[in-house]
Amino acid sequence: MRMGDQTGVMAIASVPEAIAWQAAHCERAGSPNNARLVRALLAVMETATATGRRIANWQGLSLEDAMPLRVAAAFHWLYLTGEEPRLGAIYAGLMSDQGLVDALVTDTAERFDHLLLPWLDHPPQTNEAGRSASVMAALLWLSQRLGPRFDLGEIGASAGINTMLPRFRFDLGGVEVGPSLSSIRIAPAWRGPPPPAGDVAITGIRGCDLAPIDLADPAQTLKLKAYIWPDATERMARMDAAIAMAGRMPPEVARQDAGAFVTDMLAAPQEPGVTRVLFHTVMWQYLPAITREAIMGAMEAAGAAATADKPLAWIAVETNRATFRHECKVRFWPGGAEAVQLAEAHPHGAWVEWLA
Repeated sequence: MRMGDQTGVMAIASVPEAIAWQAAHCERAGSPNNARLVRALLAVMETATATGRRIANWQGLSLEDAMPLRVAAAFHWLYLTGEEPRLGAIYAGLMSDQGLVDALVTDTAERFDHLLLPWLDHPPQTNEAGRSASVMAALLWLSQRLGPRFDLGEIGASAGINTMLPRFRFDLGGVEVGPSLSSIRIAPAWRGPPPPAGDVAITGIRGCDLAPIDLADPAQTLKLKAYIWPDATERMARMDAAIAMAGRMPPEVARQDAGAFVTDMLAAPQEPGVTRVLFHTVMWQYLPAITREAIMGAMEAAGAAATADKPLAWIAVETNRATFRHECKVRFWPGGAEAVQLAEAHPHGAWVEWLA
C-alpha cells in the first residue's frame, strides 16, 4: 500500500508557511481557538527562547513531522497541569484578537521555555477512538468478501485505545455493530451510503508502539490529553471514557518497532477461516522510510502466499500527503492487488464520507 511521496502540503519547506497552513487546517477542522495558538508560534519564533530558535530552524519537513502540533500540545499541557491558567482564555474562545493571543503565548514561552522545549523531541501521541469508525466500516466491507472473522494487529497503537474497538458501539450511517451497552458510542456524521451491514467477529486484537502510553498512569494520560485540540470537548470526554474502559481491562500493546511487530504477526500461526488484518491510523508518516518499505515488502510477500482459507488484509486510515485529506484504504489477499479507497474521514473521526 503506497502512501505517496513527499509532495503537496507535506513538502512545505518554509516554517512560517507550514505554521500558517497548520493554523488554517485547525480552523477547517473546527478548532479556531487552537488555530490562534498555532498561529502565535510565528511570534514565538521571534523570541530569544530556545523553543523559538528550534522552531525557526526546524530540521525536516514541519508538517510531516507535525512540528506545530508538538508545540501546541506543550502549551495545552501547561494549561491542563495548572502551570499557566491564563491560556484558558484562548482555549475558551474568550481571546480572539490575534495580537493579544500572540502576546500571551510569547510571554508563556519565555516563562516556561524549559518545559516547552522537550515536547519538540517527539511526534504527537494522538490516540483517537473516533478513527476506529473507518476501521470498523472497512471490516464490514471486508466481511462481505473474506468472511466475518478477523484477527487484528495495530502498529503505532500509542495507548492502545483503538485496539479496544471490539468493545465500542458503532452507528455507521444507520448500520450498528458492537455491544449495545458500551460506554463508548462512535457515531460520526455519515456522508454517502452506509457501509454494508453484517457481522464482524474479532478473534484477537493487539498493538505495538515504540513508546506505549499506560492508561493507568495519570501523568501519561495527561500528556495524551494534551495532544487533543482544546476545542474538542467531545474528544476529551471520549478519552476519559476510554481511560475508564482500559481500567477495567487494559489493551494489549507491545513496546516494539512496527516492522518487527508486523514480521512477528505474519509469522504467527493463523487459524483457518480467520482473516489476519494489519491496521493503522494517522501514523504512517512518522515511520522511517526504511521501516515503511520493510512493512510493504513483508505484506506483499505474505499476500502472495495468502489463501482463501487464510486471507490477509491491510486497513490504513492515513493522510494523503499531497492533499492532506484523511483516507481509508484497504488491500486484501487473495484478490486485492491494488488498494481500494473506501472513505474519506475527518482527522479525528467527526465525520466519514463513504465512497465504496
